[in-house]
Amino acid sequence: MIAADRERKARFDQQRPSARQRGYDSKWDKERAAYLKAHPRCVRCPSPATVVDHVTPHKGDRRLFWSRSNWQPLCTPCHSSGKQREERR
Repeated sequence: MIAADRERKARFDQQRPSARQRGYDSKWDKERAAYLKAHPRCVRCPSPATVVDHVTPHKGDRRLFWSRSNWQPLCTPCHSSGKQREERR
């Protein structure tokens, strides 16, 4: 990562609300665990799912955040690489 990218990411992280402020609280932790138990495999590869991803980024929309039809199980590598790259477009 070049210096300019690191600086841009640092500025973004400073302005971004915490995960808890964005809705990822104990209720989310319980729902996430139940969803992953029911959907144990990544939809992009055969690996075990470790992340409940929002198919359409919710951007603070609580209805979209909690809509299970907007959730998909992903493994960490698929979420961290491909999915995040798609959302930056």
